[in-house]
Amino acid sequence: MSLYRHIRLLHCTLICVTLLFSSSVVLAKSRRPNIVLILTDDLDVAIGGMIPLSKLKKLIGDAGISFTNAFVASPLCCPSRASILTGKYPHNHHVINNTLEGNCSSRAWQKSQEPTAFPALLQKYAGYQTFFAGKYLNEYGTAEAGGVEHVPPGWDYWFALEKNSKYYNYTLSVNGRPQKHGHNYSEDYLTDVLANASLEFLQYKSNYKPFFMMISTPAPHSPWTAAPQYESSFPNVKAPRDPSFNVHGKDKHWLIRQAKTPMTNSSLQFLDEAFRKRWQTLLSVDDLIEKVVKKLEMHGDLNNTYIMFTSDNGYHTGQFSLPVDKRQLYEFDIRVPLLVRGPNIKPNQTCQILVANVDLGPTILDIAGYSVNQTQMDGMSFLPLLNGQGQNFTWRTDILVEYEGEGSNVSDPACPLLGPGVSECFPDCVCEDSYNNTYACVRTVSPSANLQYCEFDDNEVFVEVYNLTADPFELTNIAKSIDQEVLEKMNHRLMMLQSCSGASCRMPGVYDSGYKFDPRLMFNSHGPRISRLRQTLK
Repeated sequence: MSLYRHIRLLHCTLICVTLLFSSSVVLAKSRRPNIVLILTDDLDVAIGGMIPLSKLKKLIGDAGISFTNAFVASPLCCPSRASILTGKYPHNHHVINNTLEGNCSSRAWQKSQEPTAFPALLQKYAGYQTFFAGKYLNEYGTAEAGGVEHVPPGWDYWFALEKNSKYYNYTLSVNGRPQKHGHNYSEDYLTDVLANASLEFLQYKSNYKPFFMMISTPAPHSPWTAAPQYESSFPNVKAPRDPSFNVHGKDKHWLIRQAKTPMTNSSLQFLDEAFRKRWQTLLSVDDLIEKVVKKLEMHGDLNNTYIMFTSDNGYHTGQFSLPVDKRQLYEFDIRVPLLVRGPNIKPNQTCQILVANVDLGPTILDIAGYSVNQTQMDGMSFLPLLNGQGQNFTWRTDILVEYEGEGSNVSDPACPLLGPGVSECFPDCVCEDSYNNTYACVRTVSPSANLQYCEFDDNEVFVEVYNLTADPFELTNIAKSIDQEVLEKMNHRLMMLQSCSGASCRMPGVYDSGYKFDPRLMFNSHGPRISRLRQTLK
């Protein structure tokens, strides 16, 4: 054999080996699980919000695991969504409300948080192709935040709603270019538009890389516009008359006490209509879920795909005589659905272990093979809980909930007696928010305690404590009757969590075996404190 022919043969052999190795690498990458996160807007779990979602229950809940103690770090859209994206509590990602001034999709957010949000890490370090469709952050797309031309790092396909939830007459950013929509159901109904965009991505995505999809629906957020075929659904449904409905919050923060009880007949009628319309919008979300699952199955991807379903916060309709909103510290506003199906998850499971939306990012990264220890995230990966390995590691028993209240600098002319400092007021002068509706809570779920401990940042430093085992509807504030030692420990734990960052947010809580309490670390007095959330923006 001539030297030339030998060299050519060796060259061909090396090419074949290289191609074989490259194919093996691509195949190995493609076998990593795909991930789909479906995020709803204002979907409660405590007052029946999940009932209309029968397809969700069958296709995800019955096929996987449902978490009964899933909570948000803040019961408001933008701070909560920021916690999902960053894996951080609000005092660490610095988004305190739904305004640009509150850091919602601001330039500062874009510079400091978006580059290390979990989608950017997924794309950069784990090699995932990424797709986003729907509502991002409430102020996304505003001119001061770069307009719809801004596409956050980490997204290969970007199909994002400008500003807040709508169903018609909106603008989308399609990879940084505006796409305007009108009021034609077949072309413009947003939930269906998101479904179609998702199906198109699944049809034309690369088959050689794992993918991550985040589908963020407008439903069931106001203005509660149902698809035409669902406008007559649930004709007899009313807002649930649970034990906290239309009752006075006599021992609660002043903002709750100012609600008028009993509510008027017109108010009750409004609540029933709002509740019914919310359910109607969810039927299109149910259809979206069915379409996505069927498409995954058709392409042979379903068995290798984790599908997660959750919400950015809960909701209330008449609880403690408050009209309709979120923002409060009670279960109906901070507890959310969390359902997951995927590889190695056994069907028909229910998990009562405490999880939070700060855990979603770490879990998704863990699925992709990227450790939370390589990040600055506050949350934990609950992947071991999904895979049935929860008994092999220690899980925390408490989380932090933070909220920064908002109010107007001037009195509402329709409600002059309320004075300045309130907001989200209804025609009967019942307000849902105020400057001093600023609080932080330790939410504990352990074998020995199911407790909510909250402190308000006001002149009183008002405290609310609820034993959810004995009082699941949080009717009785036990702050003045609970053991003083428990109060001191919970106050200490709250201070620790409000100043935590990264791994320190995952240290043992009051009801963990490894918890250590040093009374010397307590504040000497309970004087008014400057909001820790507001401090971070200064």
